[in-house]
Amino acid sequence: PKLIAQIAQGHYFVDFGKAAFGTLSLELESAEEEEISIHLGEVAEGPCALSRNPGGSRRYRMLPLRLKQGRHRYVLEIPPDARNTTVSSAAGVAGAILMPGEMGEVMPFRYCEIENCSAPVVRANVRQRAVFHPFNDNAASFASSSATLNSVWEMCKHSIKATTFCGVYVDGDRERIPYEADAYINQLCHYCCDREYTMARRTIEHLMAYPTWPTEWQLFMPLVAWYDYLYTGDISFAESSYPALKAKALLPLAREDGLISTAGEGYPAGFLESLNAPASFKLRDIVDWPKGERDDHDFQPINTVVNAFHARALACLSRLALAMGRKDEAESLATRAEMVKAAMMEKLFDRARGVFVDGEGSHHASLHANAFALAFGICPAGAAPGIAAFLKGKGMACSVYAAQFLLDALYKAGEAEAALALLSSTSERSWAHMIEAGSTISMEAWDNRFKPNQDWNHAWGAAPANLIPRRLMGVRPLLPGAGLIEIRPQPGSLEYAELRLPLIRGQVLARVNNAPGSAINLEVELPGNMEASVILPASGWKEPVLIVDGKRACGCAEGRFVNAGRIGPGRHTFTLCRK
Repeated sequence: PKLIAQIAQGHYFVDFGKAAFGTLSLELESAEEEEISIHLGEVAEGPCALSRNPGGSRRYRMLPLRLKQGRHRYVLEIPPDARNTTVSSAAGVAGAILMPGEMGEVMPFRYCEIENCSAPVVRANVRQRAVFHPFNDNAASFASSSATLNSVWEMCKHSIKATTFCGVYVDGDRERIPYEADAYINQLCHYCCDREYTMARRTIEHLMAYPTWPTEWQLFMPLVAWYDYLYTGDISFAESSYPALKAKALLPLAREDGLISTAGEGYPAGFLESLNAPASFKLRDIVDWPKGERDDHDFQPINTVVNAFHARALACLSRLALAMGRKDEAESLATRAEMVKAAMMEKLFDRARGVFVDGEGSHHASLHANAFALAFGICPAGAAPGIAAFLKGKGMACSVYAAQFLLDALYKAGEAEAALALLSSTSERSWAHMIEAGSTISMEAWDNRFKPNQDWNHAWGAAPANLIPRRLMGVRPLLPGAGLIEIRPQPGSLEYAELRLPLIRGQVLARVNNAPGSAINLEVELPGNMEASVILPASGWKEPVLIVDGKRACGCAEGRFVNAGRIGPGRHTFTLCRK
């Protein structure tokens, strides 16, 4: 415990500092047999009290424990909860993931109250017994000049560790069901927090067998398969699952121009079987969740968000096919992806306003239509600044899930300061607000008022765990297996930041010292089997000066950035400053 306080005779309050999935271990010495009451929960009510009515899906339970006479060690037995331990009997329909029998049931809790206990309770004798997938706490680290950003990183990193308790990525404690969108964010975050790839693979395999209902969730599967290959260099899963992965691109739903729609009655023959879905399965466009987080998105049969996913899925499949030696198929899929992009820009982009509308026939332009399109590289020539300006004006008008793609889009457009402002915001719609509310694991929604039944242990809300390494610090693989990586820091006004990132070939260190508007210094250390392409932000400076490893060098201007070239293993320093 971080804190243990005696409230009254036989009544103790315990705070473990962070929530985790597990149970309670006690070692107590009792003069006689007695029954004590143990209260576990996630939400505090005052400085030394546990909320016994936290509302929604925030967790609280009172469990009796029978003490024997003498000194004994006890492990509290958590009874199963029907809402997250029910396995579906229907073929192809997802059910809850069960805890291994030898581990027993668990629940998420940070706080404990012990009542009616005559035995003294001290720190040495009470433990939070947590369950999680093997996790190296020292594999990844981040520190910066922003205390808020540092707290957000630590909370999100802990979220990734804590929510591995089931052995596959699940959507939180309320259901404990894997979903494709949750898995995508969880996968990227896990890769950035630990040198661990097997849990993502196991989750992907599960989702291929048990798809869920949203249209976009099907389209996520080629994306998660691509990142599995990109980060591991192992094509075996994609190769063995290729026909099923291709089915997830939903090509049979396309019309002549390449755009897809789930509107209409029924599906082509064999379509549901190709998705491994039951006959009762009905795809529905989701855009965002909960419904109130959709920025008034206007749902049309041809949906801009869905087709952005479709184009991205085709592009990922093309890359996978090429890696398998299916050159003709790779070219065909790449051509198809470009066809979808062209149709989107022709029929879904409002050139007068410079933004994507929500769908064919719509006049409304939501954050989502534009964030997903820009994040997935769908943008008419020269339109990115206008779309980025539109997104900046919207702020965080989306859920914790869509925030992943909003931040991806802003960083892709070089809008580092706007992205940093959202990552380090302390407003109600922020990760700092989750911490302020008292949660130590990322929430399902920004606040209870946006989703009254939300849980406080949803890893899809932990996107900064990958956004900080991949976007703010800009460290990500360019080639499968991370033999070549990109380092493209975008610190904005952040004065200092340091990242230690685990990749499959070893650990990468990146340290940024930033004097916004005048100079940026980058220190990098690569393992012995890796190269990096280094790109530095130039903020529109004219003829900036580049120094690499103490010597003046020539960089290649690329918009708001300067390409400093490739480096090999070892330590390197870069300075980019005004002339």
